[in-house]
Amino acid sequence: MRILFMGTPEFAVPSLEALIAAGHTVCGVFCQPDKPVGRHQNKLQAPPVKECALSHDIPVFQPVKLRDGTALALIQSLDPQLIVVAAYGRILPQEILDHPAMGCINVHSSLLPRYRGAAPINWAILNGDKETGVTIMHMAAALDAGDIIAQVSTDIEPNETAPQLTARLSELGGRLLVETVAAMEAGKASRTPQEEDKVTLAPMLSKELSAMDFTRPAQALHDQVRGLFPWPAATASVGGIRCKIFVTRVEAGKGAPGAVLEAGKNGLLVACGEGSLRILELQPDGGKRMPAASYLLGHPLEKGTSL
Repeated sequence: MRILFMGTPEFAVPSLEALIAAGHTVCGVFCQPDKPVGRHQNKLQAPPVKECALSHDIPVFQPVKLRDGTALALIQSLDPQLIVVAAYGRILPQEILDHPAMGCINVHSSLLPRYRGAAPINWAILNGDKETGVTIMHMAAALDAGDIIAQVSTDIEPNETAPQLTARLSELGGRLLVETVAAMEAGKASRTPQEEDKVTLAPMLSKELSAMDFTRPAQALHDQVRGLFPWPAATASVGGIRCKIFVTRVEAGKGAPGAVLEAGKNGLLVACGEGSLRILELQPDGGKRMPAASYLLGHPLEKGTSL
């Protein structure tokens, strides 16, 4: 099938690779513009999807606007039968959605209708979900509201971080995408409207989510650490210094919420509203990421100190 692919981050690369490996003609790739990086923002970094496409000699297009007619004209010249979108990061106008004969489909990293929006993987972890997955759906004008074609589910591992889960879901998405496109070609693809009464949202992350409240259960804080890694990261004041918290473990200790139960070579154990949380890796403001035990060598804490 002649396919135009739209995607930007690493999550989308396995989907693009899977289409190529399956023998489809990827006539072009749309992705977000290169971003400035470095201390002085004077270098441009290409998105992972662009690098992948160029390695396969596939033309890459990075339109700044999609609603001025230029992108539509380009799509008309490429003449795809199908547009596949995976974490492109842009909303497609109706005129683009209407163009391909077989429509536009999206690889979404949740079990829709749960977690429509920009950060479904993070919110699945933040909310303590035990399961998530990937949905392939027809695209509609409303955000992630199109009919479902196919889904695959997977367990969320107890200590899995957002990047780790993203990597697994990206591979699952690539495999499911190829199966879905094959079913569409054969005229055997199903189409199931989403149940609107089961919709939940997954808005963009912000630093407002970072502060840890030790009156909450230890498991909820552990999920916060995993779901906000690496950005914006969960944060706590440790010895009066704001620290990003990167690795934790739930344990069974008891005490006043926020009280230090143990501080030493095994890290920092803090009492929570339910259970306790062992902080194993952190990064103080202005410093480097390090084991909590190393941080405590220069910032010792007495048992009973409150975070």
